[in-house]
Amino acid sequence: MQGNLDDAIADFSRRLVGVDDVTKTVHVAGSGPAVVLMPEMPGISPDVLRLARWVRDAGFTVYVPSLFGTDGAHPTVEEGQKVVRRACVSAEFRAFAGGGTSPVTGWLRGLARLAHAECGGPGVGAIGLCFTGNFALTMALEPAVIAPVVNHPSLPLDDPGGLELSEEDALAVRDRVSRDGLKVLAYRFEGDRWCTGRRFAAYSALLGDAFDGRVLPDSAANTEPPPFFRDVVGTPHSVVTAHPVDSDGHPTLRARDEILAHLTATLATPKIS
Repeated sequence: MQGNLDDAIADFSRRLVGVDDVTKTVHVAGSGPAVVLMPEMPGISPDVLRLARWVRDAGFTVYVPSLFGTDGAHPTVEEGQKVVRRACVSAEFRAFAGGGTSPVTGWLRGLARLAHAECGGPGVGAIGLCFTGNFALTMALEPAVIAPVVNHPSLPLDDPGGLELSEEDALAVRDRVSRDGLKVLAYRFEGDRWCTGRRFAAYSALLGDAFDGRVLPDSAANTEPPPFFRDVVGTPHSVVTAHPVDSDGHPTLRARDEILAHLTATLATPKIS
């Protein structure tokens, strides 16, 4: 039974999508070029769905894959901690340093190919959040992905200056970004202990000027996020999901608008071959 704060996701189509013999639930809504929006810990929360609706309403078909947690559930402390623990030992994810690239990104690249085939246009956008933040960059190994957005990437959890990428994939991503002139847009709060300045420095070292990392002051974060983010995350973290402030001109809403403008500029422009 859903609580009052849960989201029924009634305005999305629930689909089962198979890639390489692995089937996952994907929530799809909208029309126009495709954007794959990956959830943050501990799942597809009402705040993640709010971002998905912003993307949809900006003129895109948004695909939200279910990767962990309970779809639509408000993130409580106890359940959220259980989801994190399960994900950290799952074969699909590489949460710690030295683990390389999370295997689930192969499935996500397949989803991007499918989304591009269904929606057309010059390519696909990919938005990662927190635990899935770096996945948006790894998805750029799929040629259809041309607009990666990396939000507060938290992996590896035990290495603030590390990147959730194998050495081979890091070089391949660097080459793809350089070859095709991709821009990698990224956001974090200044004092975020899960996504530090050292991590953004590592992205800059890998990607050079292609990495556009933007940092918001901690004072811009909503001071009343959901309980999981208040008690477990414990720091300004989720720029466009759990910590935005609904006020015109607010820095967090400007960040949202910048993301939507980037997607529009990249995905609405015909691809020149």
